[in-house]
Amino acid sequence: MGDIVQNFKHVDYLWDFDKARELGDDQVALFLYRSNILGSDLRITNYGGGNTSCKTIEKDPLTNKEVEVMWVKGSGGDIGTLTRSGIAGLYTERLRDLKNVYQGLSDEDRMVGLFNHCIYDLDSKAPSIDTPLHGLLPFKHIDHLHPDALIAVAAAKDSEKVTKEIWGDTMGWVPWQRPGFDLGLQLEKCLNDNPGIRGIVLGSHGLFTWGDTSYDCYMNSLEVIEMASDYIEKKIAAQGSVFGGQKVTSLPAEERKEKAATLMPLLRGLCSSENRMIGHFTDSDTVLEYSNSKDLERLAPMGTSCPDHFLRTKIQPLVLTLDTAENVADTEAILKKLTPAFETYRAEYKEYYENCKRDNSPAMRDPNPVIIIYPGVGMFSFAKNKQTARVASEFYVNAINVMRGAEAITEYTSLPRQEAFDIEYWLLEEAKLQRMPKEKPLSRKVALITGAGGGIGKAIADKLAAEGANVVLSDIAEDRLKKGLKTYKGDTASYAVCDVTKSASIAKAYEKACLDFGGVDIMVHSAGLAISKPLEDTTEADWDLLQNVLVKGQFELAKQAVAIMRKQDMGGDIISIASKNGLVSGPNNVGYGTSKAAQQHMARLLAAELGSSKIRVNTVNPDGVIVGSKIWEGDWAEGRAKAYGITVEELPAHYAKRNLLNEIIYPEDIANGVFACVGVLNKTTGNIINVDGGMATAFVR
Repeated sequence: MGDIVQNFKHVDYLWDFDKARELGDDQVALFLYRSNILGSDLRITNYGGGNTSCKTIEKDPLTNKEVEVMWVKGSGGDIGTLTRSGIAGLYTERLRDLKNVYQGLSDEDRMVGLFNHCIYDLDSKAPSIDTPLHGLLPFKHIDHLHPDALIAVAAAKDSEKVTKEIWGDTMGWVPWQRPGFDLGLQLEKCLNDNPGIRGIVLGSHGLFTWGDTSYDCYMNSLEVIEMASDYIEKKIAAQGSVFGGQKVTSLPAEERKEKAATLMPLLRGLCSSENRMIGHFTDSDTVLEYSNSKDLERLAPMGTSCPDHFLRTKIQPLVLTLDTAENVADTEAILKKLTPAFETYRAEYKEYYENCKRDNSPAMRDPNPVIIIYPGVGMFSFAKNKQTARVASEFYVNAINVMRGAEAITEYTSLPRQEAFDIEYWLLEEAKLQRMPKEKPLSRKVALITGAGGGIGKAIADKLAAEGANVVLSDIAEDRLKKGLKTYKGDTASYAVCDVTKSASIAKAYEKACLDFGGVDIMVHSAGLAISKPLEDTTEADWDLLQNVLVKGQFELAKQAVAIMRKQDMGGDIISIASKNGLVSGPNNVGYGTSKAAQQHMARLLAAELGSSKIRVNTVNPDGVIVGSKIWEGDWAEGRAKAYGITVEELPAHYAKRNLLNEIIYPEDIANGVFACVGVLNKTTGNIINVDGGMATAFVR
């Protein structure tokens, strides 16, 4: 094996010989390395798609004899992030012995249970349905991938003939069949009938390739994909256009995003008729080429071909009949146009279910669309969380690439509806869904938190995210936001620089929330500052600053949040982070205390007004949050210390001693108060929760 870097045009060659040498002769480690670099290229296989394996000789702990063990991606894994904990280790010979008890296609589900009797490694992940596809082939290293170019070949009319045209006698071809033990038998037969082939194309499905070493397998996979990609590129070049040419002209990029952000809460509300959904938007060149084309109307209803695609995207998208010049800010008019389209989609999905269901089929799932296409603007996807929505979008982009390639080759073909249904409502898929962990209290919700660059605001964002919410951090300091964003897992959080004293800045923050997640369910106004001065020292500038940040900011944040929440028609929560000082009269505090009192009463007024829209408005009152709070970093601490005749260093002890519980109050305590309002007390509005350790003078009643 020479350290020769290979050049490919259509796939990423990522093999690092130095990295591979570090792994030595550990074939499982090399198989995982190969899997990860293959999975990092979405043109090769998407998140959760495909599977990889290797076979090694191990010592049987029961007999002390050498046996062959197959290591393969386990159920529900992703090759791009695969680790040892995500693979299954099975006795290869035992798996092959299952041929002796297999009773045909009606026996597929039982066979999956029998895979567990073949387990060698007791720490194995549950074996997937594709396990026999690897086990019944003799090769040391095997890749089962879903490259766009190969699925285009697999989904093209006359796919077997096209396969022969591209690879001659070096590739096998197997017609479409649902994954399972019998498909493994078909691969074995194909290999026996065509000895010496380098891989097999699975009709409408994907690709199997192999090699004696992990590197050989990797190179074989890339070379096969490259050949298919070259073939398709030449076909497209010869045609001069794709998808029948352009029908709709895209809006400029900024206009697309503005229109998408305005429309997303409406779409989210419509998609959430049964379950609240999180959104994702993309307007990539690939999406626009397809969505703006003359052939969109013909291709979109056909649905996707690869099972991995439609399991995540539903069998077909909803194409909006909105013109690019449509005023999507006119909520009433747009809803009048969109509502019938969604009703029709749901009705057609129900018809699909009723026509295809079996006696033992699971109950019909949510009939709303996952993928929504707006020609000239882009593509929306909605699912239970951001990752699922984003991945659905990525899979539909793969499906677009497949249609593009198949149409260039001959003609795109999709799976018959019954075949698609039998995959979508497979009892094994249903069992996988039932094994999913219970959703957290704030799952499927989006929260925008002001002042989230640190202190109380960041603690609130942390708590809401930990309870399942998607969070949008906002603050005036971008450096703090960037630092804070790094503390969250991917697809959980985003940020928007926001000056709450400016309406346009607030609008941009909400636009970001809508584009990133589909809308807003929770708004927490935690941005603030504190000025402690006697009356005669309080300037007009001091007064205006406090009023603008705390009161005007809360007013504008609430006003714009309500507009979004009403579009969604799913209720919502508005939380004001006020202060004990809004209830208790104290010295040297006229500007701050008055602003906090205004925040509290505004919340009560909004609660009374918004209850009919199921929008709840509550207040959390901190007091004495010194540790970790930004407002104590400066003049405020000195002002309060002066008011109480103590030093700044004595403040924490002073505040702890004066509350009834003698407790120091932390930002996390305030965050718990917010969570109580939005995640526990779901029939509470117009309330004030004091998180102050117990201050008798601040008791609300």
